Amino acid sequence: MTYEEVLQNAKTCMGPHCKACPVCNGKACGSKMPGPGAKGSGTVAIRNYDKWQELCVNMDTICENKTVDTSLELFGETFRYPIFAAPIGAMKLHYGDKYDDLEYNDILVSACADAGIAAFTGDGTNPAVMVAATKAIRQKNGKGIPTVKPWDIDTLKEKLAMIKECGSFAVAMDIDAAGLPFLQNLTPPAGSKTVEELREIIEAAGVPFIIKGVMTVKGALKAKEAGASAIVVSNHGGRVLDQCPATAEVLGEIVDAVGGDMKILVDGGIRSGVDIFKALALGADAVLIGRPYVTAVYGGAAEGVEAYTSKLAAELKDTMAMCGAHSLNEISRDMVR
Repeated sequence: MTYEEVLQNAKTCMGPHCKACPVCNGKACGSKMPGPGAKGSGTVAIRNYDKWQELCVNMDTICENKTVDTSLELFGETFRYPIFAAPIGAMKLHYGDKYDDLEYNDILVSACADAGIAAFTGDGTNPAVMVAATKAIRQKNGKGIPTVKPWDIDTLKEKLAMIKECGSFAVAMDIDAAGLPFLQNLTPPAGSKTVEELREIIEAAGVPFIIKGVMTVKGALKAKEAGASAIVVSNHGGRVLDQCPATAEVLGEIVDAVGGDMKILVDGGIRSGVDIFKALALGADAVLIGRPYVTAVYGGAAEGVEAYTSKLAAELKDTMAMCGAHSLNEISRDMVR
């Protein structure tokens, strides 16, 4: 199955909000929530995408002609590419009736592991979502990253106990989900966390802990103080706060501040292998991609995930070769402008 076929199939089964656009740049969905849009004016998702396009890569083919190695080691696990599928939830509400959260995570975790990468799984007010996600990760020998919402401590401890049993190599919290309209005034309660509260949560996790939703140096330093092993520079695809910067605009300064102390991942508008290269050049260790993996699952299930991942990988390899970088650690900031 080609990626073009995946897109065409997705157009027949997505809900009324997502248009399965050839390039997921936020322009067609705007502020549609429910739907895949961004909060308020709907412009942050567009800004995320546009800022990657403003960066250019520096071509350099006066170098040794050898095979490109895109492999990544993270927390003792080796991945074929520095690519992860981002956590997505409330599938039927935002993307259509074809899959619920349990079915989506089941397909995504398995297909990503088979493609040599890993999926972050979503969380929800329905406890069955985490039950199914951790089951899927256990079946793939821990090759997945369960992502918890910033619930109250008692709810988190219950979920973390479940996560420990699945053997996942890491766990994440999308701390910025405190701003999701769909989590307001719900039970269990969710909200922002202090450094002290995060430290308690991280200690309870027992595996490398990733804090997703950091957009400032100040926030990154707080995550470091709390004991996080990694952060994801992310504005939640524009879905939690209007009028905030794009991730590409803040990544470099965050890397400069804490990159030597923890792993740095980034998401937000990354849509091609060239975009991935740019993120790595700015100092990220890996990237997360969200909405396009939804399109891949709806359009082709496991085959769709493989097709999209292969497309990204081919683009990344080509960009690396044309810029004179034959491994991830050879990618440097002077390769973008």
